[in-house]
Amino acid sequence: MELREIENKDQWEEFLSQCSEKTFLQSWNWGDFNLAMQDKIWRYGIFEGERTLALALVIKISAKRGTFLFVPHGPVVIEGLEIKDKKDILTILLTQLNEIAKEEGASFVRISPIWEKTEGNENAFVDLGFRKSPIHMHPEVTWELNIASSEEDILARMRKTTRYLIRQAEKNQDIQIVKSENIEDLDLFWPVYMETAKRHHFVVFGKDYLKTQFESFVKDKEIVIFLGKYKGEVVSSAIFIFWQGTCFYHHSGSLSKYNKIPVSYLLQWEAIKEAKRRDCVAYNFWGIAPDIKEDTDVKKSNHPWAGLSLFKMGFGGNRKDYVGTQDFILSQKYWLNYIIERIRRIKRGF
Repeated sequence: MELREIENKDQWEEFLSQCSEKTFLQSWNWGDFNLAMQDKIWRYGIFEGERTLALALVIKISAKRGTFLFVPHGPVVIEGLEIKDKKDILTILLTQLNEIAKEEGASFVRISPIWEKTEGNENAFVDLGFRKSPIHMHPEVTWELNIASSEEDILARMRKTTRYLIRQAEKNQDIQIVKSENIEDLDLFWPVYMETAKRHHFVVFGKDYLKTQFESFVKDKEIVIFLGKYKGEVVSSAIFIFWQGTCFYHHSGSLSKYNKIPVSYLLQWEAIKEAKRRDCVAYNFWGIAPDIKEDTDVKKSNHPWAGLSLFKMGFGGNRKDYVGTQDFILSQKYWLNYIIERIRRIKRGF
C-alpha cells in the first residue's frame, strides 16, 4: 500500500460513489468549503497498485485550546476489507499525518470514523495506540431511513402519530412548505435556528459559516433550504444536503410557540419526497441520542437530544452505530485540550 495526494475531483467522487458507508463530510465539496473558510486541507488516497482502497480528507483545526489534524467521517474504505487491511490503511495515514503535525504544530490527530461499531473495527484503533476522544465531532449514532420504496410504503412504516400529523398538516391551508436554493433565504432560516439554539442550549454555527457552506454545495445543486410557514410566518426551517444517493438532514430550527402546529412534520415529508425525486435511496436524519434505541427509551433518557430523537425515529428507519471518535496523542499539549473538551461535554449534558 502507498499514500498519494489526490487532486482530481472526478477521481475522488467516483471512488466514493462505490462505497456504502460515507457521508458528505468526505465529499470534495466539503473540502472546498473548508478551504473557503481558510482552513488547510489535504486529500489523500491509499492505493494498492492502481487500485484505490481508501480516501481521507484531512483538515487542520486551529482553536484556542490547541491545534490538531481532523479526519471527519473517514477514512472511507472499499467494501470487504479485512481488519488487518484497515489497520494498514490507518498506519500509513497516521505516518503521513505525524509528519504534517510536526510542520503545522498539531498536538494530536483526531479521526471520526465512518466504520460500523464492531469489536474488530474498534480494536484496529486501540491496537495502534488511539484513545477515545472526550467529545464527538460529528454523529457517532445516526438514524437512517430507506426511501427506495413507494411513498405509500414509507408512510405505512412511520409511527402512527407521525403519519397522522403529516396528514393533518397536508389538510391545513395555513401551512406552506417552500424549498429554496437562494442563499438570501438563509436570512429567513437564521432567526428560527437561533431561537432553537437558545432553547436547547447548543452552540450555533455563524451565519458566514452557513453561507460559505451553502455556496460550496449549491454550485452542484446539492443543498436546499426548506422553509415551513404558518399563516405566512416562517416557523420551521431546515437545510438538507443531497449527495450520492443520500439526503442528509443537516441544520434545522423551529419556533416553540407553534410547537402544536405540525409544520416540521410536513417539512420532513416534503424533504423525503424531494430526495426521492432526486433518486436518493437513503434519508439520513443525522445524529440521535446514543442511549435511545426505541420509543420507550426516551422517558428514561436525560440526553439533550431525547425529544429530537423521538421526532426523527417516528418517520421510520434504523439506527446506525459507528466507532467513536478517536484521538492519537502527539504532544503533552493534548491534555489541555482534553480537559477543556471534557468540561464542555459535561456542561452540555452529553
